[in-house]
Amino acid sequence: MKRIVYIIACMAMVFSAVSCEKFFDRAPEDKFASNTFFRSEEDLILYTNGLINSGMPSASSMAMGEDLYTDLCATRASKDFYYPGNWNPGRASGWSYSNWGFLRQVAYMMDNMHNAKSNVSEAKYNHYEGVARFWRAYATFNKVKSFGDCYFIEHVIQPTDSTLLYGPRQSREYVMHKVREDLEFACENCLASGPNVHTDGRIYVNKYVAEAMAARIFLYEGTYRKYHPSNPSTGVVWSAEYESAEDFLNLAFKYAGDLIETKEFSLENDYRKLFTSNTICKNEVIWGKSYSEELSVKHNETYNYCSTTSSQSYSPTKDYVMMFLKTDGTPASGNVSVTEEFTGRDKRLAASVVGPGQKRQDQAGNDVDFAPNFTWTRTGYCWLKWVMTDYMSMNNSAAVSVNSVPVIRYAEVLLDYAEAAAELGKMTQTIWDASIGKLRTRAGVKSIYPGSASYVADTFLRDYYTRGLKHPVSLSNTILEIRRERATELMLEGNSRYDDLKRWRMGDLIERRYNGQGWRGIYVTSAEVTNGFTMNGTKYRVSPTAANSASGYKITTAVDGGMTFSEGSYGYLIYHYDIEWDDKMYLNPIPTTALNLNKNLGQNEGWQWK
Repeated sequence: MKRIVYIIACMAMVFSAVSCEKFFDRAPEDKFASNTFFRSEEDLILYTNGLINSGMPSASSMAMGEDLYTDLCATRASKDFYYPGNWNPGRASGWSYSNWGFLRQVAYMMDNMHNAKSNVSEAKYNHYEGVARFWRAYATFNKVKSFGDCYFIEHVIQPTDSTLLYGPRQSREYVMHKVREDLEFACENCLASGPNVHTDGRIYVNKYVAEAMAARIFLYEGTYRKYHPSNPSTGVVWSAEYESAEDFLNLAFKYAGDLIETKEFSLENDYRKLFTSNTICKNEVIWGKSYSEELSVKHNETYNYCSTTSSQSYSPTKDYVMMFLKTDGTPASGNVSVTEEFTGRDKRLAASVVGPGQKRQDQAGNDVDFAPNFTWTRTGYCWLKWVMTDYMSMNNSAAVSVNSVPVIRYAEVLLDYAEAAAELGKMTQTIWDASIGKLRTRAGVKSIYPGSASYVADTFLRDYYTRGLKHPVSLSNTILEIRRERATELMLEGNSRYDDLKRWRMGDLIERRYNGQGWRGIYVTSAEVTNGFTMNGTKYRVSPTAANSASGYKITTAVDGGMTFSEGSYGYLIYHYDIEWDDKMYLNPIPTTALNLNKNLGQNEGWQWK
């Protein structure tokens, strides 16, 4: 393990040196002589380990991703992107030399790895080509999610390549066709086991990682094309010149199903352990990162959730809490006091949100009541999912936490399998039991198939995904329940919720929130307004006369940053903050700086300067 870390560190320094040069000004041969470097399997291992360091999501990108700025998480203030009338191409980024640097690193390997072909077995050679193509597909897909039409980089771009340097962007349909080819090659050729392929650390790209990523990406693109009638980059209806929405959904169903059939992975019994264990939960985590006290590889994501000054007061909402079913498999009610609503609920709720009976460590290392802190939250709920409850992690802005970070879990594969089946009209009781049923069993919830007579429809869930939206759609109970499950299982894992809203064409949920007022928090009864309420040993006051403190929140007015009650003198806490969503925001604008260099790029639909 130490050798791997050392190699990755060395590669990081080399790539850092390369990235200091302008993207097209110098060839990386100054750092790696291709005619002498790519000669052996060791060389291929060394280079691909460097790609892991450069390309794998960090603890910050996983624990502090875009999900924090969605409909199910309130923030003290929002991102500039959501401020009304605030964002424009002049403020945009993401298209500079450095943003394309990783794809150049991959292209350099693809251009030169043939030098090793005579010295490596065919299976090993194809494996490392599959690894390179996995990284190219993954990085290109992230560009597509941001910008739609973009470029598929097959070779190191030379200064004389005017087509890619000064030509128009390639269509999303072509780029995603090439991504499909790369992922299919990786799934078919990446090895499943062996040294530097499959270890307990779960850091290497292998057949399982490729299949899980293929299921994720193909589901995204299939549902995106199903719910978006046209390409948001151009406003032109999809041509299906290469693949249709159904084609991508069938691919998602296939690769998720293939991975399930291997029986290589299973669900971890303890959901919270997945996000707090120092070691990777290898039975469920397909791809992940370990952190180490011994090697001083740490992060500070707990502090980012618990800080009273430097964070955004990231706060779960009532809508998120209501996504969790009761243990008998039926929907929960909203107008229940926070002191009571955790009882008899899906176990993932208490593993994700601070609730009654939970403990933390004080400075002396003693277990004490973990009481919600109103200086951390704008809704009365506090996140627990990634939070290490030791004193140092919660109170130290320096990197001190070593809990591991799952990047792709088997649970997501089950969800992808179920959703692809439902979208294709293939859902059966058998598929439900093998996917959603397993997740609910782990959570202590009775699994009730939506097609059965005992199913109880959830009015809240249906209203949430259909009422008052700009682009209303008819959704079956099965699809609604799968969307519930994705929220309860995957929220706060990278950009899972944000990506779901984008592909479902439901970004306006971010703006709508509770009746268009703001983020909805805990329910406070009229008696609790008068007398306060006690939770985990702390007495709380929420009223017009309460003082703003860890145990009190002052009710003010319905302005930005203001807190009111939904029923006037009692009810849900509503944290007001004015944000907007427009259809153009399904993609980021092409930055003005990039357009100034290449006017043929074209701007994404809706982002043109007025």
